[in-house]
Amino acid sequence: MESTSWRHSLIVLDNQYILLYYTTMLETGRITNTNEYGEPIVNCNDLMELVYQGYDIDKVKVNDDRVEKYNSIIKDLALDWPEIQKLTNIDIDVKDYDKALQSDWYMPKSYKDMDIENHIRQLAKTTEEKIRVEEELILYRKYSILNVLKFLVYLIDTMRENNIVWGVGRGSSVSSYVLYLIGVHKVDSIKYDLDVTEFLKDK
Repeated sequence: MESTSWRHSLIVLDNQYILLYYTTMLETGRITNTNEYGEPIVNCNDLMELVYQGYDIDKVKVNDDRVEKYNSIIKDLALDWPEIQKLTNIDIDVKDYDKALQSDWYMPKSYKDMDIENHIRQLAKTTEEKIRVEEELILYRKYSILNVLKFLVYLIDTMRENNIVWGVGRGSSVSSYVLYLIGVHKVDSIKYDLDVTEFLKDK
């Protein structure tokens, strides 16, 4: 399985439990317990099962003295196995931790650094389109969700490159012309006179 399958790739190993961020286990409902930071908890047997099934562990971080021993052994024996990084303790409160995670989007650096506003402006052709884009960008800035747009551009590019089909669009998001230009949906909100504040509530 490709390393992109890891969401946060965080494992904390202690006497009884391993905290593991793994998308597949979350989606299949195998993990039901989480700690205060929202990290899923599985037991050691579950971790071994993942290893046996061939899941990547190169991004795993472990808080246990056995990490050094493991890394030392694979070096001494010249084994072609991934080293495990030791996890440092989380020394911030839950609110700050959550904020930090939300600011770290899982997308290539080129998308993180892109000027998303100018990118969208270049997609608008007519005067009406340009005016609508500027009106919507004000709201995206207001709610500090420009990073969402960057990620959506990355997501759409990835789906197109891999010939993945997605829906026409649904819900209030179809009222955003910016999302239409990006390719998230196929509903022309200008043509159908849809109010973007149905999606981005301007309260």
